[in-house]
Amino acid sequence: MFSGIVEEAATVVAIERKDSNVDIRIRCSFTDELRIDQSVAHNGVCLTVVALHPDSTYTVTAVRETLERSNLGQLLPGDRINLERSLMMNGRLDGHIVQGHVDTTAECTAVEDADGSTYYTFVYKVEPDMAAKGYMTVEKGSVTVNGVSLTVCDSTPTGFRVAIIPYTREHTNFGDIRPGTRVNLEFDIIGKYLARMTELRSM
Repeated sequence: MFSGIVEEAATVVAIERKDSNVDIRIRCSFTDELRIDQSVAHNGVCLTVVALHPDSTYTVTAVRETLERSNLGQLLPGDRINLERSLMMNGRLDGHIVQGHVDTTAECTAVEDADGSTYYTFVYKVEPDMAAKGYMTVEKGSVTVNGVSLTVCDSTPTGFRVAIIPYTREHTNFGDIRPGTRVNLEFDIIGKYLARMTELRSM
């Protein structure tokens, strides 16, 4: 489980395709603290560390299902990727409950200066049956974008905006997002459970 508070925007150093899977090799400041089998969120996707290397890099593997549901298949060497290690049970939940299970991707359609902060607008494809199951945003609710816990503003049936402060823009890969950039979304798990409970009560 994660909180959506990114620890570092790390660098992808190598991509290796193996059949339908992709091995992603990453350099970050805390590689020496990682261990094999540890879970780390990569742009909001929970992946397992499968190898540690002497040059302060590590490798994770993304399977076909993950590549189809996320933007990880578009990564190239040199790209920045948001990292967060799993929550410690004695820590504070500074963001919101994030599973690291990406639901879909969205496209950035606008980046606007907001006198100090920056507004990002995202749109995504909506299936009515999935929206009924809680795969949607609500005004002032939580959403995870590339692993970053954010508050929704201007929620619509097919998109939303978020306001990004300078610190977040500088310390995550939000600084790399432009109109046309595809990002990973994880909708709020609490909303999904509430939608499911409502569905069951109506049966």
